[in-house]
Order: sequence, then C-alpha cells, then structure tokens
Amino acid sequence: MDIGSSVSGGQQAARKRRQLSGEKKYQVLQEVKTNPGKKGEILRREGLYLNDIQRYDEVVREAGIKALSQMRPGKKRQHEVPLEQYEALKREYAVQEKTLAAFTVEFMALKKKVNGE
Repeated sequence: MDIGSSVSGGQQAARKRRQLSGEKKYQVLQEVKTNPGKKGEILRREGLYLNDIQRYDEVVREAGIKALSQMRPGKKRQHEVPLEQYEALKREYAVQEKTLAAFTVEFMALKKKVNGE
C-alpha cells in the first residue's frame, strides 16, 4: 500500500476562488439581471455566490451615483492655463510654424528638381 496516496483520504484540496476582472464582474451582474430565472446556473458556472452579486450591484450603484453627482448641467468650463505655460506653447508653435515653412520650401525645390522644371 502506498502511504502517499492514502493521505488524501476522500477529501479534496480546497479550491481557490477565481479572481474576476471588473469587466467580467459587471458582465456577470448584467447577465444575472437580464436572466433572473437562470441566476443559480450563472452563479454555479462562474463559481460565485448570491452575496457576491449583491455586493457587485451595490458597488455599481454607488459608483453610478457618485459619477452622476459630479456631473453638472450646462456647458463645460474651459480650464485656465497658467500664463507661463501659454507663453511656452506659443513659442513652441512659432518654432514649429517656421520649421514647417522651411520644409515646405525645401519640398517645393525638390519637387521642381524631380519634375525637371
């Protein structure tokens, strides 16, 4: 008789629960909500319990309320840019404009050379 094989007896090792992504949890929650008659089947398939679904539902509800409470009606306000940042961007834009103009002149010259003009 092999002692190593009899140690396990008839007991199975404890199974680890799956780690579901947030997207998958939301998908399962929506599936349970759209098919309430198949709730048990869905929970068994995913290895979840009813309290897991209830917790997901509460988290979704709270997150939705928080997101909606932060929304304000009307036009979005324009964000103020510090003067230093504005001036730096303005200088960078001017440099890029000059570089683009130089490239355009060079491109036109090369185009004339290629076309034999």
